[in-house]
Amino acid sequence: MTSSGGDDGREGAHSYGGAAGPEALAPLRVVAILGDRAEAGWHRRLHAIEHAGAVEIVEVPAADLRRHRFRARSMCGREVIVDLPRDVFLFDGAVLYAEPDLALVLRVEAEIWLRLHPLDAAAALELGYHAGNLHWRVRFDGDDLLVAAETKAADYLARVAPLLDEGRVRHVG
Repeated sequence: MTSSGGDDGREGAHSYGGAAGPEALAPLRVVAILGDRAEAGWHRRLHAIEHAGAVEIVEVPAADLRRHRFRARSMCGREVIVDLPRDVFLFDGAVLYAEPDLALVLRVEAEIWLRLHPLDAAAALELGYHAGNLHWRVRFDGDDLLVAAETKAADYLARVAPLLDEGRVRHVG
């Protein structure tokens, strides 16, 4: 089982809007991913648990998908201790815990991507150097460099301000 906690015997302790506050919810330790919410079998099972109001969503930033050990809180306040093996990776819709009276499902927060457009090859090379040196998570879309904004966008733009100020790179979204 994936839990170090469990039903504490209090009615409503697992459901949204139950009488018990977050302090009454026992923490759960997640040591495996049980399945994918989108799979037909899991969809049916979770639907039944949802009717009891006992599916808790654990929302995490996309950057946490690479992590194997961290703490989070479900949307109704339950502490979740994620402790996964190195070869197991989180994903949106991962079923983290499932019992007839409680299920935990992972939801990944929407990512914000900054779009930077270098105006020539030299600017592209310099922008790429900065992104690599700063360990930014990036992807490419044509000539544009997309940067995953894991903090405020202004923090990223400040790091390449000289390129922006000189007009060698444009922030286009």
